[in-house]
Amino acid sequence: MRLHRALPIVVALLTLMLPAGAFAQALPNINLLRVRYNSAKTAAKPDGDLKTQIDQVDKELADATRTGRTGEQRRLFAKGLALLSGRPWSDAEDFQASLVLRTTAVVIDSSRPHTVRLEQIYGSSIALTQSLTAVATIAAPPPPSATGTPAPAPMPGTELGRFDGVSRDLRESPLAMELDFSKVPDGLQVLSVDVKQGEQVIGTATLRVALRKGLDQRLRQLETDAAAAPADVRADIRYPADYVRKINRGDVELTGFDVNAELSAAESIAGAAKGGKNPFTGKTGGFERHYVLESANEIMPYRVYVPAGYNGSRAFPLIVALHGLGANEDSFMDSYAKQVPALAEARGYIVVAPLGYRTDGFYGFSLPTDSSPADKRRVELSERDVMEVLKRMRADYKVDNARIYLLGHSMGAIGTWVIGAKYPAIWAALAPFSGLGSPATVEAMKNIPEIVVHGDADPTVSVNGSRMMVAAMKKLGVDYQYIEVPGGNHVDVVVPNLKAAFDFFDAKRKTMVSTQQQ
Repeated sequence: MRLHRALPIVVALLTLMLPAGAFAQALPNINLLRVRYNSAKTAAKPDGDLKTQIDQVDKELADATRTGRTGEQRRLFAKGLALLSGRPWSDAEDFQASLVLRTTAVVIDSSRPHTVRLEQIYGSSIALTQSLTAVATIAAPPPPSATGTPAPAPMPGTELGRFDGVSRDLRESPLAMELDFSKVPDGLQVLSVDVKQGEQVIGTATLRVALRKGLDQRLRQLETDAAAAPADVRADIRYPADYVRKINRGDVELTGFDVNAELSAAESIAGAAKGGKNPFTGKTGGFERHYVLESANEIMPYRVYVPAGYNGSRAFPLIVALHGLGANEDSFMDSYAKQVPALAEARGYIVVAPLGYRTDGFYGFSLPTDSSPADKRRVELSERDVMEVLKRMRADYKVDNARIYLLGHSMGAIGTWVIGAKYPAIWAALAPFSGLGSPATVEAMKNIPEIVVHGDADPTVSVNGSRMMVAAMKKLGVDYQYIEVPGGNHVDVVVPNLKAAFDFFDAKRKTMVSTQQQ
């Protein structure tokens, strides 16, 4: 469902924002870069000369977005972020931001050499007067730093190669480097390539890679095991291979994917499925499932929590939980102080958390910048993934059709209002946290009770997004509860109010269940 284009959108909504200098085969998500830039503007409140410069950046960004020049958008985001952080935008900054490493794979079987290319995503303004050299090194990533503490120093690296005669235009003539990873330990590593003019480093490109000796053989074995397994667990066994392909194509980022853990989990499922068994039958607690989203021809993950008291003898209520921008299906199970599974166990709810096709799927909501066919496909498949997962849950478990609830945070709250309005016959109640929506859609949801939570100091999604929706609910006589948290920001309002959402769900059920629920 498309919301009105005139809706003031703060493209911000995230629970896990990619940090500066994030590494990926797929470049950092353009929507997340936009979030980071807009959040920096909100925090800096630019005025005077800085405002003039940022206004010019915004003007150029609008033109680059309109004409689909994504590389130029990335340059302008880098420029804007530099200016907002107090750094002048220089030719050196411009060159640095242009560099990128690309390869056919970032999840790599390190048993054999692999080719990596040094490229530029846009033409830089720097004047290069001497011959260039590239030096490739690899090192384990530094451990994460605690909030508020200085970032740890980079780990010492191992040199993999030195390459002379580097082109001054790496768009026209990328540098292909064949690198030997065989002596590098398995696991996550950071590949860095310093570009030197003489002895001076003038730019560095970085790429996270996941190395695993024997990877290709393990993936082939999983495909063999999947072919012999029951049909309803084949996707669970094939998932690592499918996801590795998507990472290596650049469709998704490596961030958050633990290669060895995913391989081990699939191998365990394959072992348990021998003899035609479904290892998920009767399983309770928290676990991950997978299925093939036919319209995308991809395997989608989703997280499930089944309380210990479930045995199929009676129907249980179901909560569908939608994550925020940049997060994934793990968010509501592993984050938010793990309150959702704890409350689900205590109150007797099954919970399912879909991915929504991509971490920036938006569950059927189209951003003003979603103008390309690929953008529209992503949005449509995000909504479809949610509804397919719901369909699977209702087939696999005895679900109380009068007690199916939809909950979301940030981008997930936007999705809650979009999907709530599009499929109103399904939901017994909605719980959007820190979101926004179109008041024009409230009419379609007027018979669905809602609990809405937002902080009045939210710097990411203005509290006005919820206030407008609540005002429309009040006008139409919707059964709602609104919790506006004084001083609350975008994230800290969630955990303290999850219990209130479950209390609200406890008291709400549909009095009439449509026979045409989807």
